[in-house]
Amino acid sequence: MTEIIESIDVDVPVRTAYNQWTQFESFPHFLDEVTSITQLDATHTHWVVEIGGQKREFDAEITEQHPDERVAWTTTGGETKQAGVVTFHKLSDTTSRVTAQITWEPQGVLETAASLVGLGGHAVKKDLANFKKFIESRGAETGEWRGDVQA
Repeated sequence: MTEIIESIDVDVPVRTAYNQWTQFESFPHFLDEVTSITQLDATHTHWVVEIGGQKREFDAEITEQHPDERVAWTTTGGETKQAGVVTFHKLSDTTSRVTAQITWEPQGVLETAASLVGLGGHAVKKDLANFKKFIESRGAETGEWRGDVQA
């Protein structure tokens, strides 16, 4: 298993950053490898990604979610095994820190090699930078889900 931890500060209130992160179907706008996400219900999603030119599909379950604090998930089926949590920290009334902690199991030779040289961390860092550009350029979230999911 490979673990990645990356953070970025965004110039929006923590509520705005969190609300946007709950809009999973918008992820293809800022997560490079994500082709689509379908929200199946409040805690289940279906993902289509392209990694190293290979299309993969998997399902994920939100295992914990607390407004303005955290969203945690784990995969439940498909071609990718991962789990993670994204946390949201208020730095000021207008600035937040978003931290992603992801544990994943590389599949095949290409992903194993990429994991060994740290390419997963670079990808997450780039995706967080894309999220920063996306939310700061909008200035507001595209929607919100304020439900609470207990671990």
